[in-house]
Formats: sequence, C-alpha cells, structure tokens
Amino acid sequence: MGTIQGEFEHLVLLSTMRLGDEAFTAAIVEELETRTGREVAPPAVYVALRRLEKKGLARSALRRNGDTGAVRERRFFAVTAAGLEALRESRRHLTAMWSGFEDDLGEVAP
Repeated sequence: MGTIQGEFEHLVLLSTMRLGDEAFTAAIVEELETRTGREVAPPAVYVALRRLEKKGLARSALRRNGDTGAVRERRFFAVTAAGLEALRESRRHLTAMWSGFEDDLGEVAP
C-alpha cells in the first residue's frame, strides 16, 4: 500500500474526494485555492495526482465532462480504497500527535 508523502498530497486527495465525479485537475486546483486561500499551480496538482496514481492511492479515467458538455475528454480522478485507508491512517496519526496541545493552541481537539 502506498503512503501519503506530505500536506500537498493530503490536500489533493481530500479535494478529489470532495469533488466526487467532477474531480479533474482544474476543478481540484479551484477547490484547493478556495479552501486553503493559497494560489495553486495546476502542474503541481497534476504531478501530485500522477504520483498518487502510481502509489495506488488514486485512479483516473478519460471521459467527457457531462456538466459542461465539453467536446474534448478530460482526465477525471478518484480516490481508491487504498487511498481512503491511507487517509484514515494519516488522520489517526496526526490526531494522536496533536492530542494534548489544545491549551497551547487555544483550540478544541477534533
């Protein structure tokens, strides 16, 4: 099973999950920018998606975008079962590491 290598891969996987059937590179970029408030380079997202595919954490397929009626095909992405498990494991580890810092950070534990 592949592992998630960093914050950006986490964010890309989570954005892909959030977008569901409409997860193609441009939509993922827009989702990341909206949710993080940071500018995101489309090539960086595409590279991360391909890396996640090689690890078995995501998969892709070419298809037409039904919502826009686009004539050309786009590559749509989805998180695999292995990707979901990697996210679950990562969340468990991060939650365990953050535990106990609530007073220091002034936040409530998840």
